[in-house]
Amino acid sequence: MKARREIVVEERGSTIRWLMTQLWDERVLLAAVVFTAFLMWLGGIPAGWIAFAATLLVLAGFARTERLEGPPAAAATAAIRPEADASETLDSIAALIDALDMPVLIVTADETVRLQNRAATLLFGPIPRNADLAGRIRAPGILDMARDVIASGQAKEIEHSDRLPSETVYIVRVAPMQALGQRLGGTRYFLITFRDVSQARRIDRMRSDFVANASHELRTPLASLKGFIETIQGPARNDQAAQQRFLGIMHEQATRMSRLVDDLLSLSRLEIKSHVPPDQRVELAPLLGHVRDSLQPFATELGVEIVLDLPDGKVEVAGDRDELIEVFENLMENACKYGQEGGRVEVRLAPGEGGHPEVSVTDFGPGIPPEHVPRLTERFYRVNVEASRSKKGTGLGLAIAKHILTRHRARLSVKSELGKGTVFTVKF
Repeated sequence: MKARREIVVEERGSTIRWLMTQLWDERVLLAAVVFTAFLMWLGGIPAGWIAFAATLLVLAGFARTERLEGPPAAAATAAIRPEADASETLDSIAALIDALDMPVLIVTADETVRLQNRAATLLFGPIPRNADLAGRIRAPGILDMARDVIASGQAKEIEHSDRLPSETVYIVRVAPMQALGQRLGGTRYFLITFRDVSQARRIDRMRSDFVANASHELRTPLASLKGFIETIQGPARNDQAAQQRFLGIMHEQATRMSRLVDDLLSLSRLEIKSHVPPDQRVELAPLLGHVRDSLQPFATELGVEIVLDLPDGKVEVAGDRDELIEVFENLMENACKYGQEGGRVEVRLAPGEGGHPEVSVTDFGPGIPPEHVPRLTERFYRVNVEASRSKKGTGLGLAIAKHILTRHRARLSVKSELGKGTVFTVKF
């Protein structure tokens, strides 16, 4: 505070010196103003007008000088004012890093936290200024890297994973802030950033799983076909009954491969046009009736009744009719196959609020264990692999439905309770 008062006193003294200099430099102008005012007074002009005119002349002269030379008081103040103190500078930096969406910490060489942005507060909770870094970050790898950077002055980064509350992967980078340290009198500061790459890692894993699963799904029927062909060409060459039985199995395996390839092609086509929303209008009630009628023989064979609950009025959405038929065929067919024990599938169309209709497909089967529900729309994911294959499923139906609904700007939600059944709801 004492230093600030001294600066204020110096600024006032500088301003007075500048005014005296200005008065001396403009002595000719002042003399002219005084002489002109005297003449105006002799001419009988009122004193108020004389004062007004004199003031304008003096101000014009001072403004001209200030434009040419600049305000000496401001220059003197700039010369006298020291660099902003550490607190003001850090507050300015805090305002900047708050705009970043990644967690950011600023620490000093003694491993105390000086700043954190909002994203870091959400990740670690509020950290008091000058708190110890090790008291908030429990990961030994990050702490060891921070100490290496503090010792060497060279930026480093590592990949860090958190398992709780959900699996999250970060690229953690520690780098020295040399310019800030020089500005604040030599104190060493270091920037720690946490870049979330969980989504990228998840996509990479899904791609790897997709290739592995697709290869496995194709390898099994291909191996079966190869084995039966070799058998027909060898030991069963003259056994007509065995040939007929083997040919039936071969046809079933070829059909399975055909379904798988068709689903893969459907996924590929959907991914290409996923960013293009449909521009047609589709009425949902007749479409659901059409899907129910087409699946009626299949449901009757399984002993399942499909019940429609439709509103009286017209319910329309922007969509592609063929793609929406594929979605609801998949949902109703799955409900019949996997909820067969319930003997009934209910399909309900609700107009919804604000022009956002909902279609729910409910079965009364055994239900789905809760740990499987979040992964149902992943490619090739099956709750029960053997049951899915025995029911001629490819493991891609719900993935295709999800892609179609994403293109239609709709969402698919799943609620299931063991022993009571499952509800798939499409919200437009």
